[in-house]
Amino acid sequence: MSERSDAGNEPSRWSMDLRGTTAPALVQIRRWASRTLTHVDDAHLGDVLLVATELVTNAYDHGHGPWQVRMSHTRVPCRVRIEVDDGSQERPFVARPSLDRPGGRGMQIVDKLSDAWGVVGHPGSKTVWAEVPCAGVDAAPLASSPGPDPVKITDR
Repeated sequence: MSERSDAGNEPSRWSMDLRGTTAPALVQIRRWASRTLTHVDDAHLGDVLLVATELVTNAYDHGHGPWQVRMSHTRVPCRVRIEVDDGSQERPFVARPSLDRPGGRGMQIVDKLSDAWGVVGHPGSKTVWAEVPCAGVDAAPLASSPGPDPVKITDR
């Protein structure tokens, strides 16, 4: 189910095969991520779980089902990268909110909670990824002077 690397500042990596699963697997993904991301504080773990849930839900709804979810945690700077593979080349986008239709807010959540997100296309499939910053003892200090808003990367 997972592989892990803890050497120095090398990211710790985990993966979970999702082929043939249905939406109830989201509960398993949240439990799995909570057990594996032990160095992320609870407040930011919630953000990671929400982003992971949204990316996997998009793969169920628009990508012919997810194939695999991967997470990696880097301590300095502290961040969690989430990647979801699916069998579609349709790219996600941040939709304009509408009171007339349900849903359509998943990528808004991903965009708001992540420093960056994007899509890597493959023949007949894609990987959607997001990087969620975290805080706590291992977090890199923030610059004291205000700067421009970080740029969102929406395609790589």
